[in-house]
Amino acid sequence: MAVGARSGHDEPEDRPDKPENIESAGAAADRAAGDGDTPNGGSTSQQKPRSFWKELPLLIGIALVLALLIKTFLVQAFSIPSDSMQNTLQRGDRVLVDKLTPWFGAEPKRGEVVVFHDPGGWLEGTPTPSPNAVQKFLSFIGLMPSVEEKDLIKRVIAVGGDTVECKKNGPVVVNGKALDDQSYIFPGNTSCNDQPFGPIKVPEGRIWVMGDHRQNSLDSRYHQELPGGGTVSNDDVVGRAIVVAWPINRWATLPVPETFDQPGINAQPGVVNAAMGLAPGALGVAGALPLVLWRRRRLTSGRTAG
Repeated sequence: MAVGARSGHDEPEDRPDKPENIESAGAAADRAAGDGDTPNGGSTSQQKPRSFWKELPLLIGIALVLALLIKTFLVQAFSIPSDSMQNTLQRGDRVLVDKLTPWFGAEPKRGEVVVFHDPGGWLEGTPTPSPNAVQKFLSFIGLMPSVEEKDLIKRVIAVGGDTVECKKNGPVVVNGKALDDQSYIFPGNTSCNDQPFGPIKVPEGRIWVMGDHRQNSLDSRYHQELPGGGTVSNDDVVGRAIVVAWPINRWATLPVPETFDQPGINAQPGVVNAAMGLAPGALGVAGALPLVLWRRRRLTSGRTAG
C-alpha cells in the first residue's frame, strides 16, 4: 500500500486526542444521560408514582383532621329535635352553627338564634338517644349532627344589662321597647299568655331566651327557679345558627328580625344619665387644656429668654 493512501474510508480519521472529538464524545454522553441511557447502552428505570391505594389512607387521615378542626373551631351541624322553634325551624331540620366568632370575643346579640348547652335542669327527664359506634364517630368529627350532647336552640330576646318583661295579652318589652314578634313566632301564638313574666333584669354575661313556638317551648320563662333565674351564661353558648342546611327544600338563612334593631332598644337610662352628668366636666377640661398649654409655653419661653 502506497504511503499516504486511505485505507478504504472517504471520511477523515477520528482521533480521540482532538478537541472537537472530545466535545462530541461529551455531547453524546449528555444525550445518553438525558435519554435515560447508560454509557453501556442500558437504561435507568424511572421512579413510578405511588399507588392510589397507598395514598388513600393519608388522604382519609387529612380529611378527618380537617373535618375535626372545622367542627371544633368553625362550623358544626345540629339537628332540631322538637317543635319549640316553629315555624322558623322544623323538627328534623339540620342547621349550621357558627363557632368561629365566639373565639374572637363575640357575644350573643338580641334576635339571634343560638345553640347552647343545658345550663342545668332544663332537659331533666328528657330521654337521650343511644347512638351506635358509627354515629358517635361521625358526630365526633362533625360529619353528623351531635346525638349525645344535651344542647338546646332558642332565640335571644335580651342580653346582659337589659330589662325584659311580658304581661298577659301584651307584647314582650325590652328596655321599654315593645317587640313586634308576629313576624317570627308561630302563627296563632301569643307573646307570652301561657307564661307571663317580669320585669327581669338580665345579669351581665347572660342572656334571656325564648322559643318561636311560644306555647310549645320550655324556655327561660319556665326555669326562673333554677340558678341564673332562667337566664343562660354566655359561656354555655355554642354559637349562632346561621343557616338551615338540610333538607334542601328548607334551605334558608336565619337573620335577625328588624324589631330587634329598632331605635332606643339599646338605651340604658343609668348609663345615659351618667354620661350626661360627665359631659359638662369633660367639656370644661377640653376647653381649659389649650389655655394651660399656652400659658406653660409662655412661661418656659420667658425663663429661656432671661
